[in-house]
Order: sequence, then C-alpha cells, then structure tokens
Amino acid sequence: MEGNERHPLHYRLLMAVDIQGYSKRDTSEQLLAQRQLSDALDRAARGVGLDRSRWDKQVGGDGELATLPDGIDPAPVAGDFVIGLAGALREINAAALDAGARFRLRVRLALHHGTLTAGPFGPAGDAPIVVQRLLDAGPLRRLLADDADRDLAYVVSDSLFEDVVRTGFCALRPDAFTAVKVTAKGTVFRGHILTGRTAALATGGDEQGGPAGDGAPGARVLDFPALAAR
Repeated sequence: MEGNERHPLHYRLLMAVDIQGYSKRDTSEQLLAQRQLSDALDRAARGVGLDRSRWDKQVGGDGELATLPDGIDPAPVAGDFVIGLAGALREINAAALDAGARFRLRVRLALHHGTLTAGPFGPAGDAPIVVQRLLDAGPLRRLLADDADRDLAYVVSDSLFEDVVRTGFCALRPDAFTAVKVTAKGTVFRGHILTGRTAALATGGDEQGGPAGDGAPGARVLDFPALAAR
C-alpha cells in the first residue's frame, strides 16, 4: 500500500522567511513586496555563492519555506547570507523611500537544520515544523515591532546555534544572540535571536576587554554589519 511505503529521510538546512504587514498592502503593493523579497534573497544567496533556483521552495504570498540542497556549508548561510540580506533590504528600502512607497520591506527570517522527507504538499518532519514555529515566535515579531528602524529579524534554532554559530566559522558572533523559548501547541521550541545590548558587540568586548553582554528585553538592536565577527 502507498501509505506504508518507506520514504527516505534527509538532513538539510531549512530557511523560512515572512514579510511583516503583508496584509496591510493593496494588491499592487503585495506584488511589489514579493518581487523585492525575491530580489533581496537572490542577492544575498549570490553573495555566498548559492543559487536559489536550486532550492526546494514551498511558497506563500508573504514568504517561503526553502530546503537547501545537500552538502551546503551552513556557516556562510547562518552568517554572511544574513548580513547580505540585511544589506539588500537597506538598499531596496532606500530606493523605495525615494520613490514614495508607503511601506518598507521588513521581514522575519528563521534557520534550522534537521531531518525531513518529501511529501505531496511540501517537506514533512520535525525540521519544517521547528523552523516555522521559530519564524512565528512572539519575541521575533516584537523585535520588529519595538524597533521601527529595523528591517530584518533573525532567529536560529538551538541546535543550529550550538552546531554552527558557536564554532567561530560563522560571521556573526555567538554573544550577539539571545536565547528564547517558545511554546506552541504544547511543544517547547528553543532558538537564538540576533540582538545586542551595547556597542561592545562591534569590537568583541567591553572596555576592560571582557566578553560582550547578551541581549536583554529593551536592548538596542545593532545593525548587522556591526555584529559581524572580526
């Protein structure tokens, strides 16, 4: 029987992205936001030598869930890609402001790696659920709501943080992230949101040479280039 067929599991890197305030736009503005997001993601991907046309994408009007090909190095995606995406959003929004647009393109981004299998309506397994729950997390939404100048809110899963960000191969430093715990439908999901408390994150330590502090509620969120590892 088809329902009893064995489907292979794959261990992949997953990326989920969503446009903030999409439903507030009229149809032409929604179409513009889709095009802008696709362009920003393309530019960020090319910046780390990746081709988004090779990604397995499950798209919606306001974003997508992408499964990256096997063998992708997760460190550049978790760091350099995100920095590139933030830069692309800044440039797109500056041009939109000059053109008199009503809305800036502001997005949430989540990354996770884990097991999944292909299904008729998209990937099935724990990994797609984890990345979507983190993308929808209240703390990530509040990051954009509380900082009107911020265009990108970024979260990584707990396992990806431990396996990739902490290695030192990622362009974003571990101390620039704040741990969060989200409960959804009776299940706890843990992740790390990119935040910062002081400008010490830009130099790698406080004035005495100690480590930079973790982010905290109400903390000033620093720009992505300032958080890049030196």
